[in-house]
Amino acid sequence: MKLRIAILSLMAASLFMVACGGGDASVREEAKRAIQANPTPAAPATPTATPATPAAPAGPTTTMSFDNLEYDYGTITSGEKVQYAYKFKNTGSEPLIISNAKGSCGCTVPEWPKEPIAPGATSEILVQFDSSNKSGNQSKRVTLTSNTNPAQTFLTIKGVVNKAEEAK
Repeated sequence: MKLRIAILSLMAASLFMVACGGGDASVREEAKRAIQANPTPAAPATPTATPATPAAPAGPTTTMSFDNLEYDYGTITSGEKVQYAYKFKNTGSEPLIISNAKGSCGCTVPEWPKEPIAPGATSEILVQFDSSNKSGNQSKRVTLTSNTNPAQTFLTIKGVVNKAEEAK
């Protein structure tokens, strides 16, 4: 690493001298040869950031509508599991492709159709919330990524979780 820095410094100084007309002709020629023989190494590639959300499928977009985007399960006791099926319809003219569905935390797990939904067809996304080790007001979100505009749709499941000892 130190050698690389030294070579780069020498090359930069030589280049400066050549560009500014400093030094005699032999020094300028030597600097040119050194630069041609040892071109500046390329900067290391910067890793590309992984997108936070999956990209929507390429191709034509469509539209979808839900009976409701939010479900309130009321009050439950810590440790209970709640499930809700969010029903939706492809209201567009192209097949609907849901490429991903992700809960806001590990306690919220969605299941979604992996096959395209034809225009006019209906389907559902089943969301399960596990209230283990939770208490108080809870609001969890599921992010759907699909070939719609906008590409993301948000579903919310919420309610109140009482500690097990509070329920007695």
